[in-house]
Amino acid sequence: METQLSLEFLRVVEQAAIAAARTMGQGDRHKADDVAVEAMRQVMDSVPMDGTIVIGEGERDEAPMLFIGEKVGAARVGKDGNLPSVDIAVDPLEGTNLCATGAPNAIAVLAASEKGGLLHAPDLYMEKMIVGPSCKGAVDLDAPVIDNLRAIAKRLDRDVEDLVVIVLDRPRHEKLMNDIRAAGARIRLIGDGDLSAGISAAVVGTGVHAVMGTGGAPEGVLAAAALRCLNGQILARLVVSKPEHAERLSKMGIKDHKRIYDTDDLAPGKKIIFACTGVTDGNLLRGVRFFGEGIRTHSLVMTLDQRQVRFIDTVHLEKRPDVKVRFF
Repeated sequence: METQLSLEFLRVVEQAAIAAARTMGQGDRHKADDVAVEAMRQVMDSVPMDGTIVIGEGERDEAPMLFIGEKVGAARVGKDGNLPSVDIAVDPLEGTNLCATGAPNAIAVLAASEKGGLLHAPDLYMEKMIVGPSCKGAVDLDAPVIDNLRAIAKRLDRDVEDLVVIVLDRPRHEKLMNDIRAAGARIRLIGDGDLSAGISAAVVGTGVHAVMGTGGAPEGVLAAAALRCLNGQILARLVVSKPEHAERLSKMGIKDHKRIYDTDDLAPGKKIIFACTGVTDGNLLRGVRFFGEGIRTHSLVMTLDQRQVRFIDTVHLEKRPDVKVRFF
């Protein structure tokens, strides 16, 4: 599956990113999301697979979105009936506000696995802690913040004061931020995009050592797929704050609402593909560039079984007889 589909999924996220980038800075987050969704759906129906969206834009309704349970791929449009079955998690535009305002770190994202390889996470909040390979197994979601920071610092052979922790800039994180600062670590606040932040924490050289706080559960599963490929770790727990949340989890077969999920619980697949393309410039990926004779994209494609992490720089040339290829 990984060999057959990894570059196909690269096409999917590239086209979603290009579509979104054309709306960058226009101040319309809904338009940016809609065009990314439609571009992703259109390209996915050309991919040789029998795909099912297990994490998407929401439940089925009248909005143009890749909904949970939607069938995608060449099998859906009747091109071939003997194709691999694939579960797919998507965020066609992670960071809709970032794209709308031209801020950094907006990306188009897709993760895929064999059937059952990705947790069907409800659209709830989730407590998360993400660390890189060196700190895998050293942290505890229920431990005090200072203890986790000391454990991370010890594994990285540095002082707590040298650590940088990414936190979503939300009122709910006020205590968390106070605890991190009291411990002596530094905080990088972000307005959106905790998925790209989580990937950065697992890549050496980004200057990010951990991600802490509460964010979306679907993004947690996507992050887990990436972290499986990068040998990082995410610890997470669903936030159940209303009776209807508990009812929804029960209907999905989730009985233990206080369970702490590890990386392998969120993305247990044996064959995982993770692909993302930068929409706006970020810590990990450059954004889409438009120039006279084409478009340039910067992407990350990872496979678990093949143990490949590829940063891919692509030039999409205009279809003109006089087009010239530039050396960048």
